[in-house]
Amino acid sequence: MKMKNDRKHVLLIGVGLIGGSVALAIKKEHDAFIIGCDIKRDNCILAQKMNVIDAYTDNMEEEAVKADLIILACPVEKAEQILQVLANLPLRDHTIITDVGSTKGRIIEKAESLSFHGAVFIGGHPMAGSHKVGPGSAKAHLFENAFYILTPTEQVDPSIIAELKNWLKGTKANFIMMDAKQHDLVTGVVSHFPHIVAASLVRQVEKYASGNEHISSLAAGGFRDITRIASSSPEMWRDIVKHNQPMLLSLLNEWEKEMSEIRQLLNDGDSNQLYEYFSGAKHFRDSLPVRAKGAIAAFYDLYVDVLDSPGVISDITTLLAKEHISITNIRIIEAREDVYGVLRVSFQTENDLEKAKKSLNNRGYKTYMSM
Repeated sequence: MKMKNDRKHVLLIGVGLIGGSVALAIKKEHDAFIIGCDIKRDNCILAQKMNVIDAYTDNMEEEAVKADLIILACPVEKAEQILQVLANLPLRDHTIITDVGSTKGRIIEKAESLSFHGAVFIGGHPMAGSHKVGPGSAKAHLFENAFYILTPTEQVDPSIIAELKNWLKGTKANFIMMDAKQHDLVTGVVSHFPHIVAASLVRQVEKYASGNEHISSLAAGGFRDITRIASSSPEMWRDIVKHNQPMLLSLLNEWEKEMSEIRQLLNDGDSNQLYEYFSGAKHFRDSLPVRAKGAIAAFYDLYVDVLDSPGVISDITTLLAKEHISITNIRIIEAREDVYGVLRVSFQTENDLEKAKKSLNNRGYKTYMSM
């Protein structure tokens, strides 16, 4: 692979949404030559056409020994296997290896058991994503203002951590340092376990839906919204729960105790206690940052009050198109007991959401944002 001798060499293993977005962010700030490697060659071909990467290879080992930065943007189990391969290569001194996985305990344990001949592994987890996949959806600003957790071990020199942050400064993310155990606790509580709960709620409703024709249609409103995360990749979540198993089992035990408590409250039927339970939940939930990027990807939804009249949806989409505002989804809400507005319009970014709200309000539409 030919390249300018003065350019830094980045090897991106896994050329999808996350890896591609990291690559674009690096390109914003560095004159780096980025080579992609992916089990799906079509991902690499598309990414090169879109200038996400500069070239691609089927020979990961050949490119790894020339790399200044190696990014493992592949599933966690695959990343562990690749670490084993990298440990057997004559990597360059001070090469940084990092990953983007959602769990950190096992991969840090794996990295600590290996020697990379002068190279250094620093765990990473950019806590942002999208409901789209593949390099075609990659964006340099995907991680802007999102949390990007780094999990270096105590043996990693602070100057190497600073170098990795410099590589990633184009993400414009908020970097947080944690050890692997703390990371897996925090993400387990606010991300991994909620996905399990959402999936279990959907499975419960599915059992009733087969025997009652009204279930599916009525679940199309608020229920569908509060369980949207259950539509995430089953392959990804299979691997995540396997890698964070001890923490999730502990959280599940606590959840069962919580359910026992609410069962007792329901059994007792005490109005004051029931009020306090829901009031406490509301108070804490309302105290959370409204539009901050957290562990679960945000949904940029705008609810619009519209009358059932010919051309109203066309009027809205035309107005937004004239303002160059991209819509990712639009849907009429029929079961809207717990939402305001008849029409839900979804956007890719918070900026598009705010622009749409202003444009529609100026046109006389009443709009609501989910809180």
